[in-house]
Amino acid sequence: MNIFIFPNLRKTNCKEYVVKACDVLLKNKCKVFIENVYKDVFGKLDGVLFDDAVNCIKECDAVVAVGGDGTILKCAIDCARNNKPVLGINCGRLGFMASLEYTQIESLDRLVKGEYSLSRRMLICAEITDKSGEVSSFTALNDVVVSKSDKCKIVDFEVSRNGQLISSLRADGIIFSTPTGASAYSMSAGGPIIEPGMECIEFTQICPHSLFARTMIFSPDSVITATSHTVAGNCTNVVVDGNKVYKLNDNDILTIKRSDDHVEIIDINGDSFFTSVNKKLMQPLKEFPGGDQA
Repeated sequence: MNIFIFPNLRKTNCKEYVVKACDVLLKNKCKVFIENVYKDVFGKLDGVLFDDAVNCIKECDAVVAVGGDGTILKCAIDCARNNKPVLGINCGRLGFMASLEYTQIESLDRLVKGEYSLSRRMLICAEITDKSGEVSSFTALNDVVVSKSDKCKIVDFEVSRNGQLISSLRADGIIFSTPTGASAYSMSAGGPIIEPGMECIEFTQICPHSLFARTMIFSPDSVITATSHTVAGNCTNVVVDGNKVYKLNDNDILTIKRSDDHVEIIDINGDSFFTSVNKKLMQPLKEFPGGDQA
């Protein structure tokens, strides 16, 4: 089995966990690839092959991302486009998409044995059409966020579904998320948690100037458009999976729809997402002084 290890060395002790993961995989007769840029760090590991990321992902059967959810997000789109599943080893904080914690790296042998399930995750495509008709496209596993810039106090948005206006609102921003991204920024803005294997598009408002703002859930085949209007022609920021990718002007149109691609998340332990919700979101409630101890 060919495995491409994708590390995030900014995470504490990530180097140690990558070395341990390589050791487990090599002992199980895997061919292990790491990107060339990390050769200075891991070049002394016997049996590890180094190549550019494009070749690594083409040669592998699966990708092992060592870091946090952000690390999985960084490689997820390339995994989807190359039909490669990804397994996350969490050495970050939450790790909703990770199948293993850093203390469970020995369980990587189950990947080699085929003892895992795949969770198929929907992606969304964001297309921005400017006033000249030029289109810029981006793909997200988590979410697409349109938010006010430093120069804006508040923004007026118009959001339509399949050509019909559904919301005209004033807010700090708006979020379009996948079910995977429902447990990220959208949840912090008051949106619901959605089972990540579902397919839908979630629309959540950020600090709306309204008493009756509610999250909306749309069918996966919906085509949603949004425009923003600011004072004195200031722009708004478009952020895709945490990366600022575009400055949206008043005449630009943002279109959100389901992507043709999907990404498959490897789950070794079973129901890893719900375990994470229970342990990492509910645990503070369970440990509240005077409350029941889990």
